[in-house]
Amino acid sequence: FLIVFVLLILSLAACGSGSTESGEMVIENVQANMAMPSDTGSVWVKITNNTGQDDALIGAELAGCGAIELHNMTMENDVMIMREVEGGEIPIPNGETVELKQGGLHIMCIGKEAPLELGTSVDIALNFANAGTIDVTGKVVEPGGMMDMEHGDGEMEMEMNE
Repeated sequence: FLIVFVLLILSLAACGSGSTESGEMVIENVQANMAMPSDTGSVWVKITNNTGQDDALIGAELAGCGAIELHNMTMENDVMIMREVEGGEIPIPNGETVELKQGGLHIMCIGKEAPLELGTSVDIALNFANAGTIDVTGKVVEPGGMMDMEHGDGEMEMEMNE
């Protein structure tokens, strides 16, 4: 009986040693690229799905944005191309982490009312197909090295300055 009791205590301790629990969507590193004096911005976030089922990010809500789209950026012939993700959703498979970041998948704010001050906080509602709406707070950050944006035909092209 003592051995079973010790094994039970050890297994419970192992389950509690991580930073997440089974059954939840873990949202980390929320950043809002909303400081530029332009009519667009983006949100970057790290999402880990521990819900027990596959899910998908299907949208977001952010005050001051006329529209929100889920986008991806890819390099084609030395030009960064930005497009809305196919199907309008970003899959978040069970047990996996998907990172929305600069130069890749991201949440796009279109028709931004005004730039936000660096370092301030912004409330964002992330909408998931199965997990529903999860409210998070992000920090307004600088965009980094992206410049020379070109719009056209529903796509945005960006050239990287080196």
